[in-house]
Amino acid sequence: MVLLTLDQITKSYTEKKLLNQISFTLNEGDKVGVIGINGTGKSTLLKIVAGIEQPDQGKVVKSNSVRIGYLPQNPVFTPGNTVLEQVLDGISNQLDTKEYEAKAMLQKLGIADDTQLVDELSGGQKKRVAIAAALLHPCEVLVMDEPTNHLDHKMVTWLEEYLKKYRGALLMVTHDRYFLDRVTNQILEIDRGSIYQYETNYSGFVQRKAEREEMEAASERKRRSLLKKELAWMQQGPKARGTKSRYRIERYEELSSQQGNLPEQQLELNSLASRLGKKIVELENISKSYDGQLYINQFSYNLLRNSRIGIVGPNGCGKSTLLKIICGKIQPDSGIVHIGETVKFGYFSQECDEMDLSMRVIDYIKEVAERIQTPDGVLTASQLLEKFLFSGDLQWNTIGRLSGGERRRLFLCRILMNAPNVLLLDEPTNDLDIQTMVVLEDYLECFDGAVIAVSHDRYFLDKMADFIFAYQPGGIIRQYVGGYTDYEQQINSEELSSKPVQSNGKSVKNIRPKKQDMPKTKFSYKEQYDYDHIDGEIEALEQKLAEVAHLIEEQSSDYSKLQELLEEQEQLNEKLEEKTERWIYLNELAEQIENAKKS
Repeated sequence: MVLLTLDQITKSYTEKKLLNQISFTLNEGDKVGVIGINGTGKSTLLKIVAGIEQPDQGKVVKSNSVRIGYLPQNPVFTPGNTVLEQVLDGISNQLDTKEYEAKAMLQKLGIADDTQLVDELSGGQKKRVAIAAALLHPCEVLVMDEPTNHLDHKMVTWLEEYLKKYRGALLMVTHDRYFLDRVTNQILEIDRGSIYQYETNYSGFVQRKAEREEMEAASERKRRSLLKKELAWMQQGPKARGTKSRYRIERYEELSSQQGNLPEQQLELNSLASRLGKKIVELENISKSYDGQLYINQFSYNLLRNSRIGIVGPNGCGKSTLLKIICGKIQPDSGIVHIGETVKFGYFSQECDEMDLSMRVIDYIKEVAERIQTPDGVLTASQLLEKFLFSGDLQWNTIGRLSGGERRRLFLCRILMNAPNVLLLDEPTNDLDIQTMVVLEDYLECFDGAVIAVSHDRYFLDKMADFIFAYQPGGIIRQYVGGYTDYEQQINSEELSSKPVQSNGKSVKNIRPKKQDMPKTKFSYKEQYDYDHIDGEIEALEQKLAEVAHLIEEQSSDYSKLQELLEEQEQLNEKLEEKTERWIYLNELAEQIENAKKS
């Protein structure tokens, strides 16, 4: 059954055409994920479907019986309403039943006090109240803009299960790739004003988009080949052309007038990092409390070069607080933070509060430097912005006119151009489009320094993290080896082993196995990548060391050059030692995994 149809929709802002004569149909049971880079019009499309905005051209056709529910990216609430009043606002039928459902749903979403005024809630809590309201109001089409933002892992898992069972049609924008994979059965991609519809989930979309782009590239190569032949003919003298048919000239004019399928502009991040010494960050028994609540309890850790750490835990447990303590923005109540002399932090905050919205984009970058040295050479501020997908016209816009995702991308650009060697990322994937997240993940693979990231994005943590720090009640922080999926498997094993088993009517106490007694059954994404490449990396380091040793012998009379070579030799030896230790760990782990499979 067709619920609504978009027919030849066009929408522009100033001179930028976001949507250009797009059409699609939403049927009963469709669960559609809308994706595309920031600023392409995803939220605008949702607002048009929900009736919040009107298209410049085209129409939205729906029957009178179709009700549309809408969850905006930034919800607006009625001043003075309590949480429960806001969720039930507009509901008149079966109020007692709906009130019971609302309270249960709010508990699932981490809102314990439904009598609290909405005005007193944080931004994340308000978003969760808006989710409860959207899910509770009956509708045939549910439109959701970034529903997973500000939700921790347990809430996202609950929402996944709820939406998988949801009977109505669903149209949503989200950058959570696991969420898209598990909930949607269609992907709608917005690309330069056009839409491409794929009847599959996110995994299928990735494959089909690659096939589409390959076909477009083949068509473009064919067009260019024909144009080259026709151009050669057109450049012959008038006498040579005189006997040729007129259609050759017409074909040349037609081919040359075609724009062709230009490749999509890609975000480019090159790994910039300052030299990092042996001592990085040492946390010694740090503790932190607010208003009598203990958030961090006697936590110690020695951060190593090239560490990749993901931090997880429920909202408000103190994850951001830990990052701020590490970089010195706040001080612990007790304990000591030792920072190495060569450490240069890059702190990507969750709020981006320090951005002046009235400043122009180009000036925001020029505040750091007019020019910057990159692995590709010296770039001006304008050239660097182009690599971050800020075209010339966008560079002269004020920051306040950018979308939320574009602001986050700009903030990231400014941080990385400072060449940090320790990155502290607080919810880096919030509001970033999938393309930017993929490039950021690749950047972190090559980043020569340590990375600590607070994130609710499970896919991102699986690709980036070697260790997970998980918050427990009472401010305890536990450490787990691997990415998020590895952590989740270990947690599930621990919970299963801690449950009492009933035998002949009697309770049998299970002893929880120690972490080392539970062998891993597969590599994490990062471990597999390292295992596949580490032999070549060690070989390259050994070859480089041999070259440096040879140069040291040649430069024995040049003291200045000799010192540089000796420092380089020391750094290479450190890297070789780290890689060798990693090689030993990975090969031992590979043997454990193989044994686990056999058993």
